[in-house]
Amino acid sequence: MTTKLSLQTLGSLPADVAGPSYERSALRAGILHFGVGNFHRSHQAVYLDDLFNAGLDHDWAIVGAGVFAAEEAGRQKLAEQDWLTTVVEQDSGHMVARVTGAMIDFIKPGDAAAIIDRLADPAIRIVSLTITEGGYFIDPASGVFNPTHPQILADAANLAAPSTVFGLILAGLMRRRDEGTVPFTVMSCDNIPHNGRVTEDAVVGLARLADERLAEWVSDNVAFPNSMVDRITPATTDRERAILTELFDIEDNWPVFCEPFKQWVLEDRFPDGRPALEKAGAQFVDDVAPFELMKIRILNGGHATIAYPAGLMDIHFVHQAMEHPLVAAFLAKLERDEIMPTVPPVPGVVIEDYCQLIERRFSNPRIGDTVRRLCLDGSNRQPKFIIPTIADRLKAGASVAGLALESAFWCRYCFGTTESGAVTEPNDPNWDRMQATAGKAKDDPAAWLAMEDIYGEVGRSPVFAAAFSQSLRSVWQLGTQEALTRYLDGTL
Repeated sequence: MTTKLSLQTLGSLPADVAGPSYERSALRAGILHFGVGNFHRSHQAVYLDDLFNAGLDHDWAIVGAGVFAAEEAGRQKLAEQDWLTTVVEQDSGHMVARVTGAMIDFIKPGDAAAIIDRLADPAIRIVSLTITEGGYFIDPASGVFNPTHPQILADAANLAAPSTVFGLILAGLMRRRDEGTVPFTVMSCDNIPHNGRVTEDAVVGLARLADERLAEWVSDNVAFPNSMVDRITPATTDRERAILTELFDIEDNWPVFCEPFKQWVLEDRFPDGRPALEKAGAQFVDDVAPFELMKIRILNGGHATIAYPAGLMDIHFVHQAMEHPLVAAFLAKLERDEIMPTVPPVPGVVIEDYCQLIERRFSNPRIGDTVRRLCLDGSNRQPKFIIPTIADRLKAGASVAGLALESAFWCRYCFGTTESGAVTEPNDPNWDRMQATAGKAKDDPAAWLAMEDIYGEVGRSPVFAAAFSQSLRSVWQLGTQEALTRYLDGTL
C-alpha cells in the first residue's frame, strides 16, 4: 500500500524508509533560505536533518523563500506534504530513501512584506541562498557585480518593496539596524568562485545606490562567509516519482534523487551563531578558496567538458556519456592536460585522487542526471567554470587546444540542432542571442568570441582565437566524434 507523505503518515512510513527521529513541532526557525530547489533539499537540508536527528540545534530549522512566481508550484507541492521531502541516495550498489523534515515553513514567493518581516525576526540568524550562478547580477566578462542592471536600479529606488533577493536581504538588514537587532549572516551556497564576496558585493553594491552610509554599515556589520558545496542532484521528473512509489511505496509530490557523496566546506564567520554543522560532516576552514577552485574547475568544468559533445550526439544521461569512450577520454585528457595544472594545492587533498573520484561520480548509472541539465545556462556557467581556466593557461603560455574544443562544442550546441538534426529546445536564459551568434559563428568563428560580456580578454587573445576557430571548423566539417578522435590522437 502506498503512503502519501505528510506529517500524519510519518509514523507509518515503510520499514525501509527512515524518518525524522525528532519532533517536528519542537523545531524553531533559525535560517531563511532563498531558492528552495532540489540541490538545497539534498544538501543543506540534509545536513540539518542529520544534526536534528542527533538531538542537536533544534532552533535552526529552515524557512523557505523565493522571488519568482514560478517557485509557487514547488511551494504548493511541499505544502501538501507539510514541507517534508523524501531524499533518495543511489549509486550502482546503493539505494536508500529517507524523509527529511528540516524545513518548517515556506513563505509565498514574491510576498515582499512577509519575507521582510521574517528577515527582521531576531530568531533568523542566517540567510542562505541557492539562486544559481546567474542570480547574482554579475557581469560575465569582468566577474563583478553590475549595479546598472534594471532590476537592481528598480530596487535601489524602492527598497520598501524590493523584488530581488538582494533587495529583500537589504530591506531586512535595514529593519534590523533600525530596531537594534543583531544582523543575520548571509551564506551563499552557489557554485560561484568566492561566493561570499560576490554576495557581499551585490548587497553592498545595491545599498550604495540607495545610501552610502547604509552600505558602510553593511560592510562593517554583516558577515558573508565563503563556502563550497557539492552533491550531484538531478531535476525531479515523473521517472523519479515512479521509482519512489514502485520501490519504496511512498507518494511524494517532489522527491529528490541524488548521489551518496556530499561535501560542504565553509569559513567559520557567523557572528550571531550557527548550527554545529561540523557534527553532521561539514568542514570549517580558514580559507575556502583552494577547495572552491578545485571543485569549480575539476567538477563543474568537467561537467561542461562532457555535456556539449554528449548533447550533440543525442546522449540523454550523464552516465551514458561516460560510457562513450571518446567522451570519457576527452574528459580524462582535458582534465589532466589543461584543467588540473591550473589548480593549486589543496590542504589534505591529492588532486589526482579527487579527479578520479569525480570521474566515478559522473559514471554513476543510478543517479539519472541528464546531459541537458549540464548544458543548461552556458552563458552564465562558462564564464565561471571554463573561461577563467583558459585565461590562466594563456597567461602561462600553455596549450588551450582542449579548452578551445570544449568552447567549440558549446558554440555548436547553441546552434540549436544536434548532429542527427533534432531540434535542441531553448536551454539558456539568453538562448535567442546564443543561437543567433552560433549561427554567425558557423562561417565566422570570431563572432562567437566577440561576445565581450562573456569572453572578455580571452576572446581578444589571438592564440585562443586561432585554436577556437580551428576547433569549431573541425566540429562542423568532421562531426563530434571525428573531432574528438583527432584531438585525442593529437592531429586536431
